[in-house]
Formats: sequence, C-alpha cells, structure tokens
Amino acid sequence: MAFGIIVFANLLPAFAPPTWAILVFFALKHDLQPTVLVPLGVIGATSGRAVLAYTFRAIRQWLPKGYVANMEAIGLYITGHSGRAYGLMTLFFISPISSAQLFEGAGIIKSIKLKPLLLVFAGGRLISYSLYVSSAHALQATSVGQLITKDMTSPKAIAVQALLVLGLVALGNVKWAKILKR
Repeated sequence: MAFGIIVFANLLPAFAPPTWAILVFFALKHDLQPTVLVPLGVIGATSGRAVLAYTFRAIRQWLPKGYVANMEAIGLYITGHSGRAYGLMTLFFISPISSAQLFEGAGIIKSIKLKPLLLVFAGGRLISYSLYVSSAHALQATSVGQLITKDMTSPKAIAVQALLVLGLVALGNVKWAKILKR
C-alpha cells in the first residue's frame, strides 16, 4: 500500500504530499522497518518521477512550439558544458524543493538525458529518506489524511507549488537562444 501511494504522489505534477511524509507515516503507524521502507520509497518515488518526466516528454508536441524551443535552448546551454551539467545533476541530488517541476522541465527538454537524473535523484532520496525515517519518532503524525491535508492546505505549501509551476511556465517563455548568444 505504501509503495502505491508513493508512486501515485510522485506521478502528480503538483500539490502532492512529500514522499518523506508518507514514509514517516508508514514508519510510525505500521511500525515498518526502515531497511525495507526506505528502499521501497526510493524506488516508488523514482518510478513516479520517471513516468512524470517521460509523460511530459511525450506531450511536448502539444505544447506551444515557442515554449518548447525556449526550453530546448536552455537545455542545450546546460548540457553544452560539463560544469553546468554537473550542476544540474547536483540540483536533482540535493533538491529540497518539490522535484515534480524539475522532472517536468527535464522531460520537455529532449537534450537532457533522464536516466542519469533519475539515478542521482534516487541516490539523494536514499540519503534524505533515511534521515527522515530514522528520526520519525520526533513527529506526531496520526494519519495519512493529516499529512496530506497539512501539505495541501498550508498557504505556504500552496504558494511554493504555485510559484514552482509558474517558474516552469516562465522558464519556457524566456527566449534563451537570444539571451545565451550574448
């Protein structure tokens, strides 16, 4: 059940509860062993994000051509220099923010290889989920509903998600090819 919830949450393009909260709930409520729960969480989150990214890659043909061209221009800029590419990998490894929009953007940009991003994402999540689950006793969550509604109804969480979605839209509306030629 935990695995299915985690995959589903990571398929959502925005406004999903964080995977760490789902893992902490199951660790506390069902007394699941972290050695089993954390790897399942990493596999579930990575699988969900993979499907999300590949879905955005598949639907890019229906997005405005100018938007896709702008996204490709920034993608070519990032992948055109090893330092910037490593920076992108680091972002996916340590990203403290919602990763949905990162994977949506990466999915739209065909010049960005998704498999390496998924691998570093999984590595980063293995570390962060291990820390969250191992310190779960400090939290007082009583239900999945509480965890979900807290993150979905918090004005701060809603604002962050809305800003990330708007950021993704804005990123694709910048004429990167012109800016980066300078």
